[in-house]
Amino acid sequence: MVNGWHTQEPASSDAIPLKGKDYLKRYYTSQHLESPMGGVLHELRVRPESDGSGSVLFECSASSLRYELRIPKATRRDKEKVREQQKEGRDPVCPRHEDPLEKLLRNGDHLVCPRCGVRYGRPA
Repeated sequence: MVNGWHTQEPASSDAIPLKGKDYLKRYYTSQHLESPMGGVLHELRVRPESDGSGSVLFECSASSLRYELRIPKATRRDKEKVREQQKEGRDPVCPRHEDPLEKLLRNGDHLVCPRCGVRYGRPA
């Protein structure tokens, strides 16, 4: 420490990517995710990406390592399901989350799932 200021560079915010469809399936059904280090993953943040996909940042309970789960952008079928809900006059829910249902929220000119950050089209 020099003159009361830390001279060390801040820790990197880069997270270790989680790969595999099993993580996605478990996340969509609100199950606990196990860490590659043996602990449980705790959700820290959900972030919508500019390409329509999403990412979820987790922290391991055993090692405090950060992990990131990339959520693929909406498929054509996912977007059709949302449009069908809108035509029926219902508030659309995320087609990927079944239990509990997750209502899509307006984010600018788009409908976005607050649990996975995926963009599903435009509000009606």
